[in-house]
Amino acid sequence: MALRMAMVGGGPGSFIGPVHRMAAELDGRIRLVAGVFSRDPAKSAKAAADWGVAPDRVYPDHHAMIAAERAREDGVQLVAVVTPNHLHFDVSAAALRGGLNVISDKPATLNLAEARELADIVAASGKLYGLTYTYTGYPMVREAREIVARGDLGLVRKVVVEYSQGWLSKPLERDGDNKQASWRADPKQSGVGGCIGDIGVHAFNIAEFVTGVRVARLCADVSTVVPGRGLDDDCNVLLRFEGGARGVLIASQISAGARNGLALSVYGEKGGLTWSHEDPNVLTLDWLDGPGHVLHAGSGYLGAAARAVTRLPTGHPEGFIEAFANIYRDFADAIVGGQGGGLVPDIGEGVRGMTFVERAVAASRGDAGWVSLEGEGR
Repeated sequence: MALRMAMVGGGPGSFIGPVHRMAAELDGRIRLVAGVFSRDPAKSAKAAADWGVAPDRVYPDHHAMIAAERAREDGVQLVAVVTPNHLHFDVSAAALRGGLNVISDKPATLNLAEARELADIVAASGKLYGLTYTYTGYPMVREAREIVARGDLGLVRKVVVEYSQGWLSKPLERDGDNKQASWRADPKQSGVGGCIGDIGVHAFNIAEFVTGVRVARLCADVSTVVPGRGLDDDCNVLLRFEGGARGVLIASQISAGARNGLALSVYGEKGGLTWSHEDPNVLTLDWLDGPGHVLHAGSGYLGAAARAVTRLPTGHPEGFIEAFANIYRDFADAIVGGQGGGLVPDIGEGVRGMTFVERAVAASRGDAGWVSLEGEGR
C-alpha cells in the first residue's frame, strides 16, 4: 500500500512543486492525498483539483493540516516541504513534532541556527528527515561514488565542480510576475545566500557525496554582479578537503547562455572521472596509464548502487524526474523498513549545506581568505 503524503507549497507558479509530486508518485510507493499548496485558498484549491486531492483535505495552513491529519485513521505519514526557504524550519519542525516523517527541498532551513535546531528536533522525534539534493539520485552519480570508494582512482587529489546558469543575468526579481526570481533575491525568504544557497549547495553536496571526503577549509569570493540585487548571483570558492585534496567550486546564475550546467570532475593518483548533468546517463573515466572508458546508465557492468536506481535498459535516457523519484523511493523504503534513509541526504547534510553557505558568505564579505568550514579560525 502506498504511503500517504501531504505537501506544503508547490501550487500554481511553482517550478519545483509539480516536480516533487511527479517524483513522489512515479513508482507507486507514495500518494499525494493532502496539502497546503498556496497561501491563496483559490490557488491551493486549484492545485488540489489538478492533482486529485479531495477538497476536504486542502487546509488553510500546515498547523491545521497536521492536527486534522493526525485525527484521521487514514492520515498522512509524511510531509513534503516545497516552500521558499524561510518556511522550511517551521513546517518541518511542526510535522516532526506531530509524528510525521519529512522530506524537504533544499536548503534545509533559512539559516545555520535553524538547521542545528532542526537536527535536534529530528533526533528527538524518532522520525525520518530527508533532503532532495536531486543530483545524488542519478545512477551515474552513484556509480561515481562507488568508483571513488573502491579506490579505483587512488587517493583523491583534486575536485572541480561547476553549476552555472544564466537565467538571472537580468534583474527578473523586479518583474512582479516572476515568482521564482522574486523570492530567491529576497534575503527574508532566501536567507543570506542567493546563488550560493540556491545552486551552490548542490555543487557542494555532490562534491562531498561522490568523493566521500568532507571539505575542511574554503576561500570564497561570493559576489553580486547585477546592480541593485540584494543577494549574491556569482560564487567562486577554493576548497581544501580532509586528507589534502584541493578543489574548485563555481556557482553562477549570471553566466549568460548557460542553462543548468552542473558538472563534476574528480581526479586521483591513477585517473579521473567526469559527470555532467547535461549528459547524465554517461560517466567518463580517463586513466594516467591506460585508455579511457565511457560508462552508460542501464548497463549490466555497473555497480549495485547504480543498477538499483535505473528503471530502463541502457540507451533509454532517464533524467531529472527519475533522479528525484529515486530519492523519494529510497525515502519511502526507509519509512516502511523503519531504518535510516541510506543514500538519501539527511539533516546532517542539511547542516553541512547551511554551514557552507554562511561560512562562505561571511568569509567573502570580510575578505578573510582561507577559513575553516566549521569556523574554528583561519
